[in-house]
Amino acid sequence: MLLNELCDYSASLLQTSLFKDYCPNGLQVEGRMEVRRIATGVTASQQVLDAAIAWGADAILVHHGYFWRNEDATITGIKKRRIAQLLRNDVSLLAYHLPLDAHSELGNNTQLGKLLGLAEQGRFGEQNIACIGELEHPQTLAQLAAWIGGRLQRTPQAIGDNAKNIRKVAWCSGGAQGYFEAAIAQGAEAYISGEISEPSFHLAQESGVAFIAAGHHATERLGIQALGAHLSGRFGLEHRFFDQDNPV
Repeated sequence: MLLNELCDYSASLLQTSLFKDYCPNGLQVEGRMEVRRIATGVTASQQVLDAAIAWGADAILVHHGYFWRNEDATITGIKKRRIAQLLRNDVSLLAYHLPLDAHSELGNNTQLGKLLGLAEQGRFGEQNIACIGELEHPQTLAQLAAWIGGRLQRTPQAIGDNAKNIRKVAWCSGGAQGYFEAAIAQGAEAYISGEISEPSFHLAQESGVAFIAAGHHATERLGIQALGAHLSGRFGLEHRFFDQDNPV
């Protein structure tokens, strides 16, 4: 398919125009016009770029791309080397941030809920990005943390009473610790996100609502894979996901 067709379809699918984001969504670096092979990854790091280009990708789709708000606009150092690699090989970079978190089918939060066996019952937060729902059966915090660790292959950090039974859970992937208070207001008994901040510990202790930090990278591996699989199935593109393990 043509690059502009891939960009237009993805923008429509993810409704990128509805989001006020911290970075440009869609095409960030333009490469060759014909796309047969798409690579996906969480972040457009040098390791992911090198592996995808060695595989023969025509376009690389990521959740964390470039040109973030308030970052230095100069193309030097690490940013220069990454972009030069893309331009030298005529490979496109497409990035989808908040639209990929929020999408009701392919999004990180929908996919995370499915992976963890959470029945979504509603949304909250800015642009309805965060989810709330229930476990099929109540679990203690210790059991829930162990289950999450097994599903994500990463040991989470759980703050709260390990023996307390939990059924109602709110979640938002990545660095969404700022939604913890909103999750409490929604009646959650536990909140899952990728990262935790210092105030979150005290809020968990004093509210009695558990906070589970399951890893920014670990909670955001799912959406971009789902997007790649969707595009591959719809347009007959070859697709491969390239992961760079990140403990954060």
